[in-house]
Amino acid sequence: MFKIKKKAEKPKPAVLYNIVEDYSEFDAPGNVTVCAMTLTEDLAAHATILSESYDVPMDRMMTLLAEGGVYVYPHVGGILTRGLFACIVDQTGEGPKRTFVLDLTQFAEAEQSVRTRGLSLIDAASEVFRRTLPEPLTAKLQQKNLGLDYRLLDRHVAKGGDIKYIDFRKDWSPHFKRLCIMPDGRLIETGGLQEFARLHGITAAQAKQLVEQGGTLDVQGEVLACQIVNGQPAVARFSAANYAKAKDLVAAKGLHLMDALSEVGYNDPAMMRGLARKTLNQRS
Repeated sequence: MFKIKKKAEKPKPAVLYNIVEDYSEFDAPGNVTVCAMTLTEDLAAHATILSESYDVPMDRMMTLLAEGGVYVYPHVGGILTRGLFACIVDQTGEGPKRTFVLDLTQFAEAEQSVRTRGLSLIDAASEVFRRTLPEPLTAKLQQKNLGLDYRLLDRHVAKGGDIKYIDFRKDWSPHFKRLCIMPDGRLIETGGLQEFARLHGITAAQAKQLVEQGGTLDVQGEVLACQIVNGQPAVARFSAANYAKAKDLVAAKGLHLMDALSEVGYNDPAMMRGLARKTLNQRS
């Protein structure tokens, strides 16, 4: 008698955050997404995701999340191209663990404070980071658990108790869904560069360049357009017909291609329905 083998269940992905607040519409460099967790931290899973997101070696990330500290990105060809990643751990256990990154300008400010005021790099980095945050978020950070009313939270979130850690994120990560407006007005969510690349039939390297630098990319007769708004990528895909209209506008009016695509998009009923849905979802 043969035994019927059950298919092995796929392991459930680690739940990294259960509270997410978007402040990405504020001016850079304070345009962050606040990602917090009330449940017990899965240190290995947390370290793995942050290590992949921020190009910090896994063993170093484990140490940072356990003890706190900073990781200064190495020079590339003798030039510093990135700032630092920081993790602040409240040794008393009263406040949540916090992670964030500083860009080059912020890093320079932090180093100046180290030299002129004798601060440690972690204290200087924290001071610079907090100074750039939008006022609504700064006010929330002064309150316990971001000032959240736990009576209004989902029961599964609230039962975890106090917030255990907060990641102030800016990256295009598999753990964040970003919307792309398609030629027919559909809003398709993708998480991470690999999924975004697969959706559009492009390479991961092309996807990375597009969402980090903005611009346009020809894709099978159509075009992907990405605008960087407050440091965040906003992506739309235009049909071949709309792409042709945009090129005509460039030739006739001397517009930049991105401006021409925007004009065409705003005059396309299908794409406008998608934009309207996106706006409604953001307000709800």
